[in-house]
Amino acid sequence: MPTSYIRHTDLPGTSKLFADVLYGFPKAAAFYAFDASQPESYVQAAARTAYPESRRTALIDALREDNGASPALARLAQPGAVAVVTGQQAGLFSGPAYTVYKALTAVKLAQELSARGTPAVPVFWLATEDHDLEEVRHAWIFDAQQTPIKLSVESAATERPVGGVAISQYPLEALRAAFDGLPFASDALRMAEAAYTPGATLGAAFLALLKTLLAPYELVYLDPLRPSIRAIAAPLLQAALERSADLVARVRQRGDQLSAAGYHAQVHVDPDSSLFFLLDGERRVALKRDLEAFTAKGRRYSAHELAGRAETLSPNALLRPVVQDYLLPTVAHVGGPAEIAYLAQSETLYQALGVNAPVETPRSGFTLLDSRATKLMQRYTLELQSFFQGEDALKAQIASRLAPDSLSVAFGETRDVVTAQLDRLRRDVVGFDPTLAAAFDKSHAKMLYQLSKAQGKLARELLRRDATAARDATYLCNLIYPHRHLQERFYSFLPLLAKHGPELLPRVYENIRLDCPDHVVLPV
Repeated sequence: MPTSYIRHTDLPGTSKLFADVLYGFPKAAAFYAFDASQPESYVQAAARTAYPESRRTALIDALREDNGASPALARLAQPGAVAVVTGQQAGLFSGPAYTVYKALTAVKLAQELSARGTPAVPVFWLATEDHDLEEVRHAWIFDAQQTPIKLSVESAATERPVGGVAISQYPLEALRAAFDGLPFASDALRMAEAAYTPGATLGAAFLALLKTLLAPYELVYLDPLRPSIRAIAAPLLQAALERSADLVARVRQRGDQLSAAGYHAQVHVDPDSSLFFLLDGERRVALKRDLEAFTAKGRRYSAHELAGRAETLSPNALLRPVVQDYLLPTVAHVGGPAEIAYLAQSETLYQALGVNAPVETPRSGFTLLDSRATKLMQRYTLELQSFFQGEDALKAQIASRLAPDSLSVAFGETRDVVTAQLDRLRRDVVGFDPTLAAAFDKSHAKMLYQLSKAQGKLARELLRRDATAARDATYLCNLIYPHRHLQERFYSFLPLLAKHGPELLPRVYENIRLDCPDHVVLPV
């Protein structure tokens, strides 16, 4: 089975805005600085990157804490070097598999830009500031039978940035039990056990796993919770705080412009928002604007008071990319569908704060097929879209492939004959009395429904008789569209590594095509 490519418009949940960014950019051009599909966009973005070398020196010093003397950091230290940035929340056991696909896309883009004369370095932004612990404390894996298994960690921490949440015990024994029987379980377990040690924070464990997993690809890692990083960002945060009311008005206006263009505001912003959180001790709490003052958890702060403690300010989802691209000499940002869509609102903040917006580049996406899945999809003539109606619909589709050809032909011929006869009868009935048209059409639909229902009953009976086919359907759904989610958005990368081994990453990397934004169905 060859590698295939699926347009995002054929995937469930794709927003109209993201679809236009990929396949009809002129419609969305008013909301983005560059068209990622055009090579000259990257040249233009690099040419206008005005990055002070004094900031570069401070940044490189700050990044040594997490990167040491890495070759990638040495390249980023060179005058004129630019960054290709991506990132993800500090999810348990790597978070969704697309975390790895983002990183590899950034690596390949940086490599291609460097080959074309723009020295570029891939940078991974560790989203350790986020405080939605519920979102990152779970990971889905699978076992040797392709059964989905949910693993979780427990913590009493609330309102804390997840990067600093220490976990006393990670579910490594459950991970080991689940991976029993997978051919490369030892490789995946060794990485997980080295990173997720008792007492390690979610941020530190996430970083340790990525650095081991992606070691051959030489990324630079940035943790925005580091005090040295926060000190560099402080001047921009002060400027944004002073203009908070104006920035909120701009974002809300941009939301109206998106709606007028046929899209929707990607992030809802209340009039009293400040676009900031406050790091108050161990908590990250929302700051609200109240005339000239700000409030958080019932306490009031003056703008002057907050400006004096800018290093404790934390940007929200719309302001965060601007802070990122102030900190780094960013030429391109690699993001997923939701990120690129909401950056249509952030773009107005770049303009207001004098930060150059990068090229917003879609990450590569993959559905990986093992040899069994590849054979089954060929046997039952299935494609990725066959899974989007859920497991029951897939079983019915597979069952229809099991029906004798004579029965399938008979149902098709019957449907054609019934439709033709009913169409002729309708003309006569409506000619006699036009008011009967609606009632006749309803009866027509019921007859065809009953015929389809009978065919469905036949399909289910065939499937009941063929238990192997039923098991095949379950296996395929659990691998390809588990719990009605794309594989890359559901499973951690670790079970895929345990199944396919160390050659998986190079295989994925070689199939990243920067000239093709489509989702890749890749037999491995």
